[in-house]
Amino acid sequence: MSDTDFPYGNPADSDAGLLIRREKLLGKNAPLFYEQPLHLVRGEGVHLYDADGQQYLDVYNNVANVGHCHPRVVQALSTQAATLNIHTRYLHETILEYGENLTKTFADPLSMVMFTCTGSEANDLAMRMARHTTGAKGIICTNETYHGNTAAVDALATLFGGGQPRGENVKSVPFPDGYRPQDNLHGRALCDAYLRAIDQAIAEFEEEGVGFAGVLMCPIFANEAVPSVPAGYLSGVADRVRANNGLLIFDEVQSGFGRTGSMWGYEFVGVQPDIVTLGKPMGNGHPIAGVVASPELVNSFRADVMYFNTFAGNPVSCAVAKAVLEVVHEEKLVQNAEDVGHYLRAGLCDLQQHYDAIGDVRGPGLFIGVELVRDRISKAPAPELAARVINKMKAKHVLISKIGPFDNVLKIRPPIVFSKENADQLLETLDLVLKELALEDGVL
Repeated sequence: MSDTDFPYGNPADSDAGLLIRREKLLGKNAPLFYEQPLHLVRGEGVHLYDADGQQYLDVYNNVANVGHCHPRVVQALSTQAATLNIHTRYLHETILEYGENLTKTFADPLSMVMFTCTGSEANDLAMRMARHTTGAKGIICTNETYHGNTAAVDALATLFGGGQPRGENVKSVPFPDGYRPQDNLHGRALCDAYLRAIDQAIAEFEEEGVGFAGVLMCPIFANEAVPSVPAGYLSGVADRVRANNGLLIFDEVQSGFGRTGSMWGYEFVGVQPDIVTLGKPMGNGHPIAGVVASPELVNSFRADVMYFNTFAGNPVSCAVAKAVLEVVHEEKLVQNAEDVGHYLRAGLCDLQQHYDAIGDVRGPGLFIGVELVRDRISKAPAPELAARVINKMKAKHVLISKIGPFDNVLKIRPPIVFSKENADQLLETLDLVLKELALEDGVL
């Protein structure tokens, strides 16, 4: 085969050549991070490496929750892949061992698991279960959320729909925001205002003849930029869901597996749901996800619905996920997320005292949002500044991202093996970047 068969170069081509080939194959709008896309070739622990061998501190990827290419996880994958991989219509010890180990980390009655391949599938399945159990169709979500990319859960992708649902039988409510509170309310009055939106959505479903099936939310509101939630809000949501015979679904794709400094986000917020969905960090980058619920819910659903997923919960996936769970426990990574998260937030709050552009620092464990504003009095969002910060951070070999309704919140979500030394590097680099921006144009 001649070189002309590859008009855009080979895999070792320049970044510009790779970008041309990528757009030709995947489309020009396939999303990429950063103004100058990053060509990564290797990962280890909390670090990523580009094609030139440059090391980057990864402060974004919760997918590799226990660190990139953790040797224990890699070995589990390799060993099982070299032995057997098959779908789940056969008996296999590893599938059962993992499922038993996983469900032991949940409180009763959350003791059964249904495996999927992705968090999108898990949320899709959870919605099916809620609608099957209740006989109703209506699902409530927030107005700045995303729960996956199947047709069913895309209806909830208000993050990309101007706050509005993108499909039928879904209603969105304002997310509970303590930084920019609704009607400038505070305390109990603010909580009640947000809860009235839940009441109204439930009433509308009933009036429309759709019926109310449940609420699907992330317990830490990750896609909403981990807001400071008014006290009593989630317990109030749970009370209203159950009073109206619905089911409370917590999407723990981002908040689970130790991220918050608790094993599960629902433990951190102190409200237990009826269904929990899992994804991303479950396999440390290997595609495995799932739904955890009570025997009553799972058995009732399975009695009427033939749910089967060829690849979900196969022996290799479960061997990988089992190793991930063991690493989380044996390396005490839940405690690490709490300890290092506390240390990092303290450092960020110290930076806030020096830079007026840092309007708010918030978030549990190792999921932290740093809200950038034009000034602290008006709280006017500074999305352009956020974009400049993340690109300058990348140029200094630290990878973060941004999120939020105004795209102005720095999203800090590293693997939970992140250390205090790693936190120091992040803080020092952010300090340097903010100083440079101040010198450039005085925006700070």
